[in-house]
Amino acid sequence: MLWGDCFFLNQRSLPCGSLRDYFSLSEEILKNTSNQELQLKLLQHFERDPNVSQRQLSKALGVSLGKTHYLVSSLVKVGWVKLDNFKRSDKKTGYMYLLTPKGIIQKAKITKAFLIKKEAEYERLRREIDELRSEIEST
Repeated sequence: MLWGDCFFLNQRSLPCGSLRDYFSLSEEILKNTSNQELQLKLLQHFERDPNVSQRQLSKALGVSLGKTHYLVSSLVKVGWVKLDNFKRSDKKTGYMYLLTPKGIIQKAKITKAFLIKKEAEYERLRREIDELRSEIEST
C-alpha cells in the first residue's frame, strides 16, 4: 500500500522512497543464502502444482505460514512468479502461481548454484568420512 511516500508491508514500514527502493528490498531478501533453498523449493512446487496454497507450501517446506507468505510475496514482487485468480469448485477464489520467463531463468540459476554447493558439501563429507575410516583402521 502506498501512503504518502512510504510503503507498508505486513504492518511494517519500509523506507520511504521510490518503487525501485521497494523492489530492491525484495531482491535483497532473495539474495539471502539461507532463503535460496526455500526459494528453489517454492519455485519447484509452483512448477509442479500452480494451484498449491500457501498453507500447503508452509507444511511442505516446514516453515511458518508468515515466512511462506514473505517469500512468495518477494518472488511475485521481483517478477519471478505471477499470480492469477481462479474460482475453486467450493465457490472460493484461489490463486494460481505461474513461473514467469524470468522466474524460469532464475530457477535454473539457483538450481545450478545449489547443486555446486551440495557437491562441494558432499566432497567435504566424503573426505571427512575417509579420514575417520583411516583413523579407525589405524587404531
